[in-house]
Amino acid sequence: MDGLLYTIIIGAVCGYIADVLMSDNGYGLILSIIIGIAGSFVGTWAFGELGISVGSGWISDIIKGASGAIIILFILGLVRGRRSGRRRR
Repeated sequence: MDGLLYTIIIGAVCGYIADVLMSDNGYGLILSIIIGIAGSFVGTWAFGELGISVGSGWISDIIKGASGAIIILFILGLVRGRRSGRRRR
């Protein structure tokens, strides 16, 4: 239970960081925090699969989570951009 709560808290921080770094994403703070929670899982998985180590502790968890959240926001931006482009035609 503590691990899940820790992941949610770190994910919320990562979502906030991603929202600030990608300020023009159009999702708002609450949805960016939810994306940050998912990004914590994605970032941890991606860093593990790529064999990248950024150390241990909560700072490395924030780095991995924020990276995952930025990846998710970027992909959602691409998908959202394609959809809005189709509507304009």
